[in-house]
Amino acid sequence: MKIKNSLLLVIILTSSSLFRAQSNTIQNDTLKEVVITSTRIDIPFKENSRTIKIVTSKNIANSAATNVADLLQLVAGVDIRRRGTAGSQADLYIRGGGFDQTLLLIDGIKMDDAQTGHHTMNAALPIEVIERIEIIKGPAARVFGQNAFTGAINIVTKKNLENTVSANLEAGSFGQLNGSVTVGKEFKNSSFIAHVGALTSDGYRNNSDYDNNNYFLKGIFNKKEQPIEVIATFFDKKFGANGFYASATATEQYEETQSSLLGASTVFKTEKFKITPRVYWKRGQDDYVYIRDNPSVYRNLHITNKVGLETNASYTSNLGVTGFGVDISRVFISSNNLGNRKRTMVNLFLEHRFKLVDDKIDITPGVAVTYFSDFKFHAFPGLDIGFNLSDNLKAYGNLGVTYRIPTYTDLFYNDRSTIGNENLKPEEAFAQEIGLKYNSDRFTTSIAFFNRDADNLIDFIRFDLNSKYAATNIPKFNTKGFEFNADYRFKINQFKQTLSFGYSFLDDNFTEEKKEFSRYSLSTLKHQFITCFASKLFKNVRQNIIYKHAERTIGKSYNVWDASVIVDFNKFSFTVTANNIFDADYIETGYVPMPGTSVLFGLRYNL
Repeated sequence: MKIKNSLLLVIILTSSSLFRAQSNTIQNDTLKEVVITSTRIDIPFKENSRTIKIVTSKNIANSAATNVADLLQLVAGVDIRRRGTAGSQADLYIRGGGFDQTLLLIDGIKMDDAQTGHHTMNAALPIEVIERIEIIKGPAARVFGQNAFTGAINIVTKKNLENTVSANLEAGSFGQLNGSVTVGKEFKNSSFIAHVGALTSDGYRNNSDYDNNNYFLKGIFNKKEQPIEVIATFFDKKFGANGFYASATATEQYEETQSSLLGASTVFKTEKFKITPRVYWKRGQDDYVYIRDNPSVYRNLHITNKVGLETNASYTSNLGVTGFGVDISRVFISSNNLGNRKRTMVNLFLEHRFKLVDDKIDITPGVAVTYFSDFKFHAFPGLDIGFNLSDNLKAYGNLGVTYRIPTYTDLFYNDRSTIGNENLKPEEAFAQEIGLKYNSDRFTTSIAFFNRDADNLIDFIRFDLNSKYAATNIPKFNTKGFEFNADYRFKINQFKQTLSFGYSFLDDNFTEEKKEFSRYSLSTLKHQFITCFASKLFKNVRQNIIYKHAERTIGKSYNVWDASVIVDFNKFSFTVTANNIFDADYIETGYVPMPGTSVLFGLRYNL
């Protein structure tokens, strides 16, 4: 009944808006010109032959979201499993799979964490400095290497802010208090963007408080001759972890994490040749205690460093565009639980994009070959095919082999409820997808069907209810499903409106009798429905209404409504964001109940 009532409200809101809509042509002024930069071969969004979703800076500004985790929750096929508010701890999934199987990139720099994928979202940037987010779904190992098992997300930062200063202050339920300052400065031959932010809360239940700080600096030097981009980030999070790990009775857990990145890149470009070298250093630190006020009972301290040198290139000829690259990196971890370990990785990439029949057909075969010092050589071939049925309608398909080596947590972690496995085999899968997408000024839609046959998936499984969870390879695992997305743009009283729908369905073949013995394969999103009405009915007022329905494999389902209002006046913007309006009772992961109804008030100043 709840679902029916919720859907009825969506229909009523939609119908009342469309009834007043005018037939003016709405320009989709953001996506057609976007070039997907996370690949070696630059491809305009409209011409790519994969399932890719773009979240633009305009989408971000209209959302009133405070962090990337909340933004990604609005994308069908992406499952963000949060343990509280403000993205303090959240796991990232695409099309099922595991939290170690989706690769996060910052301006094309791989942010994989050799300790555990639980820290992937710790590297996500403050939304004020993001130009767009590119979400690539499906096997992407031949493009990015391992960890892009089910997909990849590339966060593209802004190039400049044109001599601006903005300040943001937010306060709301659970003692939430957020503040940030973002500065952009242009010089003759350089430019800078700097951001400082803090997010704090008393928590919505016992031991769920947090104190998060983030720092971001980007500079572009020598702009008139050979521009060099330098990016530096540092994120520091301290939070109560009531029930985050171990069991629901572990109410006094506490964690502090740090994530930092220092990278530099440039682009050498001629009419036919493009080379993009970059060098980077990524550091992570994780300090966990089982009892917050008594760290001596049990404590883990992990420090991970990754240094890398990567060069990507493309060459355009009469036969098409050839992309190739090499990525060499070294990982070091120092841990009182996992030990002191190191790993060398070398990735070689090659792909070529053919265009045939007056550019109506594009074919892109490619392969990645990777060497791991502890898992030897592996190859990931793949193929993308697209066919332009008309100027706006495209059919596409892709297939590929994808791969992931175990994290150090999978291999070596041990505590009173968990045991690692040094003999784990790497995960492998063969994935296929076919899809159809339509893009016009008023209407954008896509549908995709996919299948993934995996071998040796890694999960933590116990053999009975009294034994430890042990890292185990699952010999065979099949995942199939489909996704549907649609965006309709129209006008009401000359103001632009957007109505978006997204639905995804996943079917895992995990057997019923084994479900209670699995730690992570339980919670796949079987059904996921998201709709968002981003409207503007008055000159200075914008509104968002968001509905999310989720049903997980274990049968639990929930419906969540969010809404926001943004009022612009002079150089100020006032926001009101309401989450979980109808106070739904639900859990996204583990043993952690999500907060009930909350409200956040914000004031932003732009100079």
